[in-house]
Amino acid sequence: MLFQKLFKSFQTRSQIKSEQTSLKPLPLSVSQQAPLQESSSSPSWINKATEQIKTDEGLVLSAYQDHLGYWTIGYGRLIDKSRGGGITEEEATLLLKNDVDTKLLKLRQSVDFFDSLDDVRKAVLLNMSFQLGLAGLLKFRSTLSYVKTGDYYNASQGMLESLWATQTPARAKRLAMQMRTGQW
Repeated sequence: MLFQKLFKSFQTRSQIKSEQTSLKPLPLSVSQQAPLQESSSSPSWINKATEQIKTDEGLVLSAYQDHLGYWTIGYGRLIDKSRGGGITEEEATLLLKNDVDTKLLKLRQSVDFFDSLDDVRKAVLLNMSFQLGLAGLLKFRSTLSYVKTGDYYNASQGMLESLWATQTPARAKRLAMQMRTGQW
């Protein structure tokens, strides 16, 4: 009899623990999430609903405040931290990849010697253009001239003597060393 009570108590606790465990949400990346279950109606309803949302929300490609004053972007994507908005790490990585690809294309178009550089020095120019914008990087005329001729010592000195270096000294020193040595 005592054995039966203990067994029943153990079984009940195990069931409760099992149920509690099964109810916990699992952290899934965007790519691992299960697809939405579509109803028995036409599978294109999600596309139609998405088009409706796009029309209703409108597209704004920069941060703006919606009619309630909350920061939003794109098709009504809430990014206001005070309201729980933001983006996922996966979304941030996708944005970064797109930005890097765009910067590389513009660098290749604007800096005629870019592709002749070694990877480490290409990375310096990419990093600088990411922070300063391409227009900001192109203002480093003397520095770029030194890079073009392979005078990496003077190129790095030009980087360190800039306003940029006083604004972000750790980054500038690291990138100037990278430019000078060709080492990561």
